[in-house]
Amino acid sequence: MQMPWEQARAELRLVLANSDQLVRAIASGRRRGYAPEWRRVEVRPIDIKAGRRVQVVRLDERQAHTTNLDSHEWSVAVDELLDAGFGHWHVDTVDEQLQLRVTKKGEALVHRGKPTEGVAEISTQHDRVKARRLNPENPDVQRFLTAVGIADAQGRIKPSRQDKYRQIEEFVRVLDVAVNDALIAGSLSESTAAKPWQLVDLGCGNAYLTLAAYVFLASVRGEYVRVHGVDVREDSFRRNSELAVQLGIEAHVTFEAAYISQAADRGADVVLALHACDTATDDALARAVNWEAAVVLASPCCHHDLQRQIGTRAPKPYDLVTSSGILRERFVDVLTDAIRADLLRCVGFRVDVIEYVSDEHTNRNLMIRAIKTGSPPRQQDLASYEALIGDWGIEPRLAELISAQLAAGRSRLIT
Repeated sequence: MQMPWEQARAELRLVLANSDQLVRAIASGRRRGYAPEWRRVEVRPIDIKAGRRVQVVRLDERQAHTTNLDSHEWSVAVDELLDAGFGHWHVDTVDEQLQLRVTKKGEALVHRGKPTEGVAEISTQHDRVKARRLNPENPDVQRFLTAVGIADAQGRIKPSRQDKYRQIEEFVRVLDVAVNDALIAGSLSESTAAKPWQLVDLGCGNAYLTLAAYVFLASVRGEYVRVHGVDVREDSFRRNSELAVQLGIEAHVTFEAAYISQAADRGADVVLALHACDTATDDALARAVNWEAAVVLASPCCHHDLQRQIGTRAPKPYDLVTSSGILRERFVDVLTDAIRADLLRCVGFRVDVIEYVSDEHTNRNLMIRAIKTGSPPRQQDLASYEALIGDWGIEPRLAELISAQLAAGRSRLIT
């Protein structure tokens, strides 16, 4: 829903000020023309010996600054935060989840949805346990975790599988936020029985995250969704299909044995490409662009293409970086994903690159998160990209695959 900022501000203030209903709130980003002092602010009520307080954590680039405010102090702080110029708000209450984004024109896009599962039971104790999106107490979640060997028959997470559980839990958190962002952006419509969301996982492997995405969206969020996983290996296809039957979700979750570039052209609202190797990630991103997907979550793996193109040569003064094999490898990994992110921006996506799970759990922890907005590319994005590939003398695979969309983008340039 779109509304004037002042109207949205008044509604948001009522939600934030009610500390008895508020569970947590996060402010981030910035509105056009504003420069918030803090990179991000996180808010939650807590109960301490002195009574109910609202804990406000203000984060800059280096550290977190925490204060506990009483009701009067919080009332003042709410107005200060709302006037600070943040462009994004995510608020959980016991009754609903609210997402707000301020557009470049100063209008507010507001999405209200069902509360995150288990949010009403979140404690206000100072040292409370972090709420889990895939809570084993949910029967569907327990069945999934048990079927893939992460939990035992009683739904308890196995000690040896804690890292995998954390990885899956963090993945669905990222998916949850991305879906909400796409709803606010208007590129994703509400799911219905007649028009369920279509999610395609390209390079799904053993389908842990494919199945987790379905269970979270369908059983936790309560969305209508159809999921399709693609992997080149026949044994993965058979295993994953058997798992879907075991979980009783085979009507909603299907699999295919094929290369990403040769998979059935199904179309998708959400595209996952988690650890697709080398240019398979480019194939997946190109599929997402061609399908005009609303959400793309890609965790690249094995960046061999540009490694081969660059070899040991590099423009001055970057030969300092590429003179060592391991430095060259790591640098070109970063270069590859920076180019991919910029290309997605040039074809109408809002893109950020995040560490979606701590590297103590897996070293494959970088994720490209893209939300379709349809915004035209900026001249500086294309100019920077063209200067970069010109200096290095490279031909990125993704640029070749989406050349038609890039050409269309050039005709819509903004300065």
